[in-house]
Amino acid sequence: MPENLHVIILAAGAGSRMRSSLPKVLQPLGHQSLIRHVLETAQSVNPDSIHVVYGHAGEQVRAHLADAPLQWVWQKQQKGTGHAVEHALQQIPDDARVLVLYGDVPLLRKETLEPVLSQPQAVLTAIVDNPTGYGRIVRQGDAIARIVEEKDADAREKAIDEINSGILTANALKLKKWLRQADYANQQGEKYLTDVVAIAAAEGRPFMAVPVADSDEVAGANTMAQLADLERIWQNRQRHKLLQAGVRMANPESVIIRGQVTAGCDVFLDQGVILQGQVVLEDGVSVGPYSILSDCRLSKAATVHAHSIIEQAHIGPEASVGPFARIRPGTTLGAGSKVGNFVETKQTTLGAGSKASHLSYLGDAIVGEQVNIGAGTITCNYDGVNKHQTIIEDGAFIGSDTQLVAPVRVGKNATIGAGTTLTHDAPAEQLTLSRVKQRHVPDWRSPRDKKAEQENS
Repeated sequence: MPENLHVIILAAGAGSRMRSSLPKVLQPLGHQSLIRHVLETAQSVNPDSIHVVYGHAGEQVRAHLADAPLQWVWQKQQKGTGHAVEHALQQIPDDARVLVLYGDVPLLRKETLEPVLSQPQAVLTAIVDNPTGYGRIVRQGDAIARIVEEKDADAREKAIDEINSGILTANALKLKKWLRQADYANQQGEKYLTDVVAIAAAEGRPFMAVPVADSDEVAGANTMAQLADLERIWQNRQRHKLLQAGVRMANPESVIIRGQVTAGCDVFLDQGVILQGQVVLEDGVSVGPYSILSDCRLSKAATVHAHSIIEQAHIGPEASVGPFARIRPGTTLGAGSKVGNFVETKQTTLGAGSKASHLSYLGDAIVGEQVNIGAGTITCNYDGVNKHQTIIEDGAFIGSDTQLVAPVRVGKNATIGAGTTLTHDAPAEQLTLSRVKQRHVPDWRSPRDKKAEQENS
């Protein structure tokens, strides 16, 4: 990459055609905003600095990127791309190399920019089937004579299928000079960045045309329909990476990826799986249909059954989740453990070989190894003000319909009888239960019987 490289990202547009209160560059694509994708591309070429030109809803854009080391350029009035670049160039030394990117063109790859930056000055172009709406490239061999915007093009120029991506590179001093010569004499009354191409050609210093291999990389989004097209392209890219890595998918087009996924060998994703955030799937992991995995790690040979939700959790090797389970943040499931249907966990550790198979809630709990949690068991962890912890030691057996009122401890190999409300620690190796003595009422009559008697009397 060239030394003394400065990147300018244009992000001042209102995006009115999006019909959204959210600025265009903050619209989501995959797991992050459009401009985050662009920023990642900019950072990949190792520039000396990155300058973001902002305008419409600018404080939202600045707040969104507050964690990034950026130079901010305020464009109070949006008078065209040339006007925006002029503002940014005030912060850039004359001997610098400049690369111009766009905050709503998120699919560009580092590999595509490399041949552009290998030229002293160049424009990234694309050959498209339908060039409507784009500026057309009027060539002189490999060089560009001029770029004609759609609204200013005649019929012959509109027939050209090579379009301007808007992405270009040049020396900062030259750009400053050429932009001073550009004017606002066009249909939109704006200063076009593209005008510098014709000015440079007239001086005998033409920009080179560098066609992109995949025109999808330079696609932008001005409407929700175009944003949906970008999402489709991005999703296909992510699925293709996983397929190349050896992941098997029952129906690839139904799998949605909204983050970064790392997958081992022999991973299987069934219909309708959604992966969000940072997800790690180790060898042999199987994820059932319509499950959602967010910011989690699934260890070797773990199984997630249908319609389960896992968020900010670690699922141990050969552990089983679901169907219809909800694993909430802070959960760790040990090797070979099981969380079954309609079980919810939060801030809970379930030891190796332990099971909670049916209809239970485990919150703020430490559960040892080889523990059995009966159906309908809940940890009563919240007293209305504070959360409290339940500890269940190795080998304990918790009978069905048990309430464990925290803070409470169940000792090693203890048995809690079904229907118990445990309010004090249960000793190890003993049976603990708290049941009301069963009674029978022989002369009891149901309301139905009483009503029938009244009607027949």
